[in-house]
Amino acid sequence: MKETLYTIPLNDAVNANDECPFCYIERSVEQDLLDFTLGNSASYMESDIRDATDRDGFCREHFKKMFDYGNTLGNAWILKTHYMRMSKAMSEQFKNYTPTKTTLKDKFRKNSSRINPIGIWVEEKDKSCYICKRFADTYDRYMDTFFFMYKKDADFRERIKNSKGFCLHHFGDLCEAAETKLNDKEKKDFYPEMFALMEKHMARLQEDVSWMVEKFDYRNKDADWKNSRDAIQRGMQKLKGGYPADPAYKMNK
Repeated sequence: MKETLYTIPLNDAVNANDECPFCYIERSVEQDLLDFTLGNSASYMESDIRDATDRDGFCREHFKKMFDYGNTLGNAWILKTHYMRMSKAMSEQFKNYTPTKTTLKDKFRKNSSRINPIGIWVEEKDKSCYICKRFADTYDRYMDTFFFMYKKDADFRERIKNSKGFCLHHFGDLCEAAETKLNDKEKKDFYPEMFALMEKHMARLQEDVSWMVEKFDYRNKDADWKNSRDAIQRGMQKLKGGYPADPAYKMNK
């Protein structure tokens, strides 16, 4: 199949023989977004970009990654105008707030279900993130591309079958997408193939982690590490996604 703008990164991710090709893509796209938001291109100085970052803000995880990335002035500029918008919006919330009477039912209500307008507004702001939104759009396109290639490219499908599978986080997304991307006949082939792949490599990770534990037994101090030296980070990735051992991604000065 002829490569395109979206098939090249997906092919690269599969060829990397990583624990999960979507983790590989996620890291690459996220780093590109950090470069775009704070890098030398100074996009944070463009009015349309700042309007978007002011409106959407950033989640806790991406604020931390922005801090680690560097560019003190860029972060300060982004925060300065975002604070102006947030302060104005907060004041509007406070001005329009009227306490409600507490009922007996409210006293036994679990804290996880919010009813206070201020609490609901804060929760919405917590979830809103410029980088997350841009990544979500890109991720959806890569998911579409995965199923397009899986159905049309026999070589790609074979490489997936011979890969290390996916992390559980992204595998859940893959199964959800398969419900609408594949027809009934295609699903009958897809799910058994993917389930077998996941079971095989979950067992492999379990074996690697177990052997790492055994290596700490003095009786095995001279035994071969096999594939367990990096079993912790790979084991964590397989369960939740991401790269626990990665250093902070920093600005290229």
